[in-house]
Amino acid sequence: QVQLVESGGGLVQTGGSLRLSCAASGRTFSSYSMGWFRQASGKEREFVARISRNGVITYYSDSVKGRFTISRDNAKNTVYLQMNSLKPEDTAVYYCAAGVALFGSSRPREYDYWGQGTQVTVSS
Repeated sequence: QVQLVESGGGLVQTGGSLRLSCAASGRTFSSYSMGWFRQASGKEREFVARISRNGVITYYSDSVKGRFTISRDNAKNTVYLQMNSLKPEDTAVYYCAAGVALFGSSRPREYDYWGQGTQVTVSS
C-alpha cells in the first residue's frame, strides 16, 4: 500500500512558476514509476508527465514539454513537478500517481495509487 500526498499548488499569474511535491509513504517508493496528471473542471483527467523508477527516463505531454520538469528523490520518497511559464490553460487539479510499470505510463488505468490532488490556478 502506498499513500500519496500532493502539495505546492496555489494561485499564480501567467508566466509564473510553481513546484508541486508528492510525498509517498512506505519503504518501496523506488519500486514505483510515478506520474503527474491533471483534471480541469468539466474535462477528463489528462497525462502531464511521468518518470521511471530510477528517475532516468522521463516523458511529457506535448502541452507541457519544455515548461514542466518531473523529478524524484527516492531517498526522500518524493516526486516533484516544476512548472514554469504557466498559462491559464494549465489551471487544473494536479494528481500524482504510482504504478508498477518500469518506465511509467501515460494511461491513468496503469497506476495503482493516487493522491488527493492539489489545485493550481493560473490567472490571466
